[in-house]
Amino acid sequence: MSIKLIAVDIDGTLLNSQRQVTPEVFQAIQDAKAAGVKVVIATGRPIPGVLPLLEELNLNQDGDYVITFNGGLVQETSTGNELIRETLSYEDYLDIEVLANKLGVHSHAITKDGIYTSNRNIGRYTVHESTLVHMPIYYRTPEEVADKEFVKAMYIDEPEILDAAIAKLPQEFYDRFTIVKSTPFYLEILKKTANKGIAVTHLAEKLGLSKEETMAIGDEENDRAMLEVVGSP
Repeated sequence: MSIKLIAVDIDGTLLNSQRQVTPEVFQAIQDAKAAGVKVVIATGRPIPGVLPLLEELNLNQDGDYVITFNGGLVQETSTGNELIRETLSYEDYLDIEVLANKLGVHSHAITKDGIYTSNRNIGRYTVHESTLVHMPIYYRTPEEVADKEFVKAMYIDEPEILDAAIAKLPQEFYDRFTIVKSTPFYLEILKKTANKGIAVTHLAEKLGLSKEETMAIGDEENDRAMLEVVGSP
């Protein structure tokens, strides 16, 4: 059975070490599209961090889709129409924030439009994330963000600090949330029903495709869920 949908990660997969799309990768995507294959970017980045790439690869046309926030958001690229949006509750956010303070790790939470941190001393990796995904940073106390819809929260810090924090995460957190380490300095926390695998499966079902007609390409822990649900990992 031929492949009809390919979900592909960005960082370390679609982009080379210079964060560029090589001519060979560009042509492969255009050839796949011309053959009627849905090429879908599946990334941990929020949508503003993907828009330039969607335009560069001509993946912003009618009938194109994108998976962002590690599966927390799935939408049509040309209209912005959402198929899936899984957000953390305010109680979730508060518990994640309290634990970050207890573990001594920097944290922030992200909506569709911005990065919010209660760390007055904003962490360097929060600044890095802001630059990477083209989103503003807002310093707000927990009390000031009760009305925000956070798609994911992140613990971000030096690898040795982050690893020490991960070692102390309670089992209750793993039972309650989707938790994935996407880089040595990023730990991402999402609603339990949000991951790339669920997103790819939902999109394939919407398009009337079987598991055997799907493929996924990725190289990090946050790609594992989609690699496990497709016919051709």
